Amino acid sequence: MKIGLFDSGLGGLNVTHSLMQAMPEYGYIYLGDTARVPYGNRSQEVIYEFTENAVAYLCGQDCELILIACNTASAEALRRIQRDYLPVHYPDRKVLGVLIPTAEEVVVETKNNKVGVIATVGTVGSRTYVTEIQKLNPNISVMQQATPLLVPLIENNASKYASSILDDYLESLVDAGIDTLVLGCTHYALLKDIIRSKVGAIKVISQDEIIPRKLREYLDKHSEIDEKLTKNSSRSFLTTDLAPSTSEVATLLFGTDVKLKKVSF
Repeated sequence: MKIGLFDSGLGGLNVTHSLMQAMPEYGYIYLGDTARVPYGNRSQEVIYEFTENAVAYLCGQDCELILIACNTASAEALRRIQRDYLPVHYPDRKVLGVLIPTAEEVVVETKNNKVGVIATVGTVGSRTYVTEIQKLNPNISVMQQATPLLVPLIENNASKYASSILDDYLESLVDAGIDTLVLGCTHYALLKDIIRSKVGAIKVISQDEIIPRKLREYLDKHSEIDEKLTKNSSRSFLTTDLAPSTSEVATLLFGTDVKLKKVSF
């Protein structure tokens, strides 16, 4: 049995790379829905439909544990997948998201209880970050900024144009006095260095840096799941479309060459 990772496009490859480096013994399948990226501007019902399709596909590929490496899908679809879909179709499987582990990290890192989140329109509109962070500490003020232009830039290998756009997106958050900034989309890890250069002393939380530790802690607590996972270091990278730039962007996000295979679900 394998660990499956799903993202709306290629952004989750940075988290996947970090996981494979931290826990290389496991078998992994990455699935990126490049034919329908981005998810951030779509309706909640459509996001759920796409996410359910992906979960069903990965379960059919013998994934015992699936990580939704997409903040929009985590915000808009995860709870319904866990509550309604899995008990009926795959009661022995687990599906996790990236949003709650990130919220847990925020509570540890913030010192002045002023936190900023940049994310897609869908994630911001769901207010899931606000809800989950304030569940853990109701005294934390969470300021959100939708950043709809960043994912298309990254997916089209045009992130070099992001600098001036980031200045506009970050200005109000920095002016509000936040001390912690959440990169609330796995794609944004590609921009973390330039973002850090722009926000100075503000702590920047990038999910590729925290998810491996969080998943390791989860497996340590759930040895019954860990025992089912095959330790054969297998790797598969699947996408729903192979555009001319897909391989180049995948290599950029993953850090090394990635052999992609096109699939349908």
